[in-house]
Amino acid sequence: MEWLSYLPALSRGALITAGITLAAIAIGAVAAFAAGIARVEGGRVLSLVALCYTELFRGTSLLVQLFWFYYALPLVGISFEPVATGILVLSLHVGAYGSEIVRGALQSVSVQQHEAARALNFGRAQTLIHITLPQALVEMMPAFGNLAIETLKLSSLVSLISIADLTFRAQSIRNLTLDSAGVYSLTLLGYFAMSLVLMLVMRLIERLVRRGAAFPRAAHS
Repeated sequence: MEWLSYLPALSRGALITAGITLAAIAIGAVAAFAAGIARVEGGRVLSLVALCYTELFRGTSLLVQLFWFYYALPLVGISFEPVATGILVLSLHVGAYGSEIVRGALQSVSVQQHEAARALNFGRAQTLIHITLPQALVEMMPAFGNLAIETLKLSSLVSLISIADLTFRAQSIRNLTLDSAGVYSLTLLGYFAMSLVLMLVMRLIERLVRRGAAFPRAAHS
């Protein structure tokens, strides 16, 4: 079948897509926890900085952010390679949306838990590490799973800054062969397969987090 001849190029693009997505999720998760914790526990200045970052990247188009970092920043002497730009912008996107997940989960921990921590003479850092975060992590995981899948889908936008990801290679092959049905059908299946794997991984992580959160409760009972 002619479609099979497209697979090597599309597979190379899929590897780039997967690498960018995983890097963005990992770096974005760090940014999400930093900004989310700052919103809740960081004091007035840190909370304001985190709020500005969150609202800026949630309130503007991801595509415009990509173009701004790739085309506008070099005008003031700051430039990044295309792949680095894609990872950076997607990471900031994940961090902004993820910070709201972290903030909401931290604030969902009951007041009684904080009162118990104060009764045990826990400081703010101890309360966060030993009381709040372990419980909040369980609440965060489903939303983080959805955000991870959304990041994979949004990663197709990096093709617009000349990154040879799955979408870029699909468009290139389509322009050469004019076989829209074949090329885009394989591309669709490629994104679906990656989404399925990512979903299974996130569910495994969620299960491990729930098991880890349940273990201390079982140990104390």
